[in-house]
Amino acid sequence: MKESIKIGVSFGLTSGIITTLGLMVGLNTGIGIKLIVIGGILTIAIADAFSDALGIHISEESSHRNSHKAVWEATVATFFTKLIIASSFIVPLLIWDLSTAVIINIAWGFSLLTIFNYFLAKSKKENPWFVIGEHLLIAAIVITITYFVGRFIAINFI
Repeated sequence: MKESIKIGVSFGLTSGIITTLGLMVGLNTGIGIKLIVIGGILTIAIADAFSDALGIHISEESSHRNSHKAVWEATVATFFTKLIIASSFIVPLLIWDLSTAVIINIAWGFSLLTIFNYFLAKSKKENPWFVIGEHLLIAAIVITITYFVGRFIAINFI
């Protein structure tokens, strides 16, 4: 895989998982309405995919080592990866009740992170369990914080 595409896929996949899980857990805890959670995910899938793609675009442009074509490859790969990954979290919400779908989506997100980071670590000849553990810990911290933010909102504003 080309380096520019790998950058976009890596960023889009990781951001798509962690951002969407954080948003979903926070909205579920704070509001608990399936339609609002789906709306939040669709917003993340579109607006944040554009935002992340622009961020990668500018980041890659600031590096003098990248060609114009490589910058756009990373940009497009980021956008579509984030869009697809974030959107994938809607499927369980369409099938199961909200609390079950959130648990399934956490398992889905952690599975994607585990598989992706396993192959990433192997390609870099690093210990995959350390890389996986580090990134799952970060995801768990985000989920925990957004859970408590959701509770705070539910208690103080609803």
